[in-house]
Amino acid sequence: MGNFRRVPVGVIGASGYGGVQLIRLLIDHPQVEIVYLGGDKSSGNVNGKSFGDIYPHLSHVVDLSIEPPELDKIARKCEAVFLSLPNGLACQMVPQLLDKGCKVIDLSADYRFSDLTVYTRWYGKERHDTSVAENAVYGLPELYRDRISEAQLIGCPGCDPTASLLALSPLLKQGLIVPETAIIDAKSGTSSGGRNPSTELLLAEADNSLTAYGIAHHRHTPEIEQVCSELARHEITVQFTPHLIPMVRGVLATVYARLRDPGLVRDDLITIYRAFYRNCPWVNICEPGIYPQTKWAGGSNLCYIGIEVDSRTGRAIVMSVIDNLIKGKAGQAIQCFNIMMGWEETQGLPKLGFYP
Repeated sequence: MGNFRRVPVGVIGASGYGGVQLIRLLIDHPQVEIVYLGGDKSSGNVNGKSFGDIYPHLSHVVDLSIEPPELDKIARKCEAVFLSLPNGLACQMVPQLLDKGCKVIDLSADYRFSDLTVYTRWYGKERHDTSVAENAVYGLPELYRDRISEAQLIGCPGCDPTASLLALSPLLKQGLIVPETAIIDAKSGTSSGGRNPSTELLLAEADNSLTAYGIAHHRHTPEIEQVCSELARHEITVQFTPHLIPMVRGVLATVYARLRDPGLVRDDLITIYRAFYRNCPWVNICEPGIYPQTKWAGGSNLCYIGIEVDSRTGRAIVMSVIDNLIKGKAGQAIQCFNIMMGWEETQGLPKLGFYP
């Protein structure tokens, strides 16, 4: 549990949705002190502004200004740094921060791939920090808790991959499905697109509408396939289609896959899932016949999983819901940080959502 000293941390990319969620959660963390807030070029003219001017509802609890990231200053002040930056920016900072002795938790895609050729193919940026990427640990604690506990650099998953992989992992790890038959239908709220203005996220565009996007080439696909291939112990492909839902926060991933044993029934899978996640405080397996709603997870670090078997088609149907900004982003980053520091992984994280 540690000695409850307050560890100095920084948040870079503090003005975005991920940054403000990190700050909101870290404020209440009993072993953390936020000592540095940094901006980035994509955030507009925020450098030099008081954080309370950008988010007035937090002005009474955060008395810091957003500074241009200066790596020497960050390393002097911070033992750990959370990076909530657009893809392609963290990799410009991380090698130096690690060399200066900081622990780094990156919320972008920059360190989710051990093979940087995959990153370059999907994100279009040439990289040369190969050894750094190879030593990064994928930040899904339910699968990689032991690796996270020894890591200096965490590459946190995206929100859709988090929900999808928590739904798929027991099926793949136990060899219960034909891996190549897996189909993921994911739906997420508009906050998944970040705070920067974009036409498709305007209320007039997104409200009263539902649309798929990134069909057959969404950037989360290789991230999901990398983990699924490790679990299945051979390279596999997965069909992944995300959809934009006219709500602010939440992800629902519904996974379909053909069972190897057509005799398996719902109660069998529920027993298997509960055993698989027995030491995972943030995963809640629903009772038979209960299917989760995104509202249940809103504001919490929880993942709710509902399970069904269609005996007619021989498929498992697994539904997974999370709050995209908590378990799908800032909360999961803090969960990883807790494990890195040897603390209880539930520390400082919301155990119940706000309902209704």
